[in-house]
Amino acid sequence: MKITLLLLSSLLISTGHVTAADLLAHVTLPVLAAPDFKSPLAASWKIAHGAYEPRDGVLVCAEKPENKHVAVLWHQVGWNTGVIECEFRLDGSKTLILGCDGTTPGGLKHVGRFVVTPRQISIAEDSVKPSHTIAKLPADLKSGVWHQLRLEWKDDQIAIQLNELALRAQHAFLATPKSRSWIAVGGQTASIRALKISGK
Repeated sequence: MKITLLLLSSLLISTGHVTAADLLAHVTLPVLAAPDFKSPLAASWKIAHGAYEPRDGVLVCAEKPENKHVAVLWHQVGWNTGVIECEFRLDGSKTLILGCDGTTPGGLKHVGRFVVTPRQISIAEDSVKPSHTIAKLPADLKSGVWHQLRLEWKDDQIAIQLNELALRAQHAFLATPKSRSWIAVGGQTASIRALKISGK
């Protein structure tokens, strides 16, 4: 079923004034993770696929061909309301995804995700397979350039601020309690720095 999109972007982009994601802009949440990427990842992180190497303050992420799967890094701390902030750079990778998994009647499953490609950003919910895209915008994300991202997730809504782009969407399945969050990278390579996850 198609869901009516809650898009701030269509109006704001037309005027050239895109505002930041604001679901949780005035809410203080406990910080769950803020790795410095100068030392090995803490025990709360688990590499499910691919390679994630902390290197001089930057997390270098890449697929491993033998996995036959996008590179996936889990942060194994659950939350219902949360914010993920970071800077990222596409150094050849064509996909960066931030998502969450939750416990459903069918077991632990993907709940929703934010997908970045050089030409598009989108929000999807995972109550069906393949993921159901519920909001999207064209983008022009240069390789080798740092981009600033803030993802806010509250109840059944996700709001994104990526550089000057703002995107927001709502779907009932997004309210599923989150058991963990994750980062996925398609291809080689992407870099992440200044990562902070806050939530409760």
